[in-house]
Amino acid sequence: MSTDPPGFELPLRLLLGFRTLIDELHAELARQGHPDVRPMYGFVMQAIGPQGTTAAELGRRLGVSKQAAGKTIDALTRIGYVERGTDPNDARRKVVRLTDRGVDSLVRAARIFDDLRARWAQIIGEDRLRALESDLRRLTPAEFFRLDVPGWFGGYQ
Repeated sequence: MSTDPPGFELPLRLLLGFRTLIDELHAELARQGHPDVRPMYGFVMQAIGPQGTTAAELGRRLGVSKQAAGKTIDALTRIGYVERGTDPNDARRKVVRLTDRGVDSLVRAARIFDDLRARWAQIIGEDRLRALESDLRRLTPAEFFRLDVPGWFGGYQ
């Protein structure tokens, strides 16, 4: 008789670890003045990037339709994290850019993730956490920052 857990537990535990980190991140972001930031918004703001992008390109990066990207842009515009403008090289091209508030939320999120990682290291030990990270690097594709998670999960197209 095997004492190994059932195979389905592994992806659920990985997802639960992700969810735990994301929930703790957003609770701390709210305490630091960003209560309106939702998990999806982090993917969107990362996909917009420092140079900005168009709604169509944003949709491609996220793996969602242009319309779905546009709705999220509208929501982020309303709460002050992005702004729409024109491309200085092509007035017909509408570009979405992060506002100072959007950049601030991403900078804070990076610091909070560092703090969360340090907390996990305290709980299981730095060596075990490094080994876990190393093992996950070996088991997953090298391109670790896939922005198309919204489209991959579906229901957002």
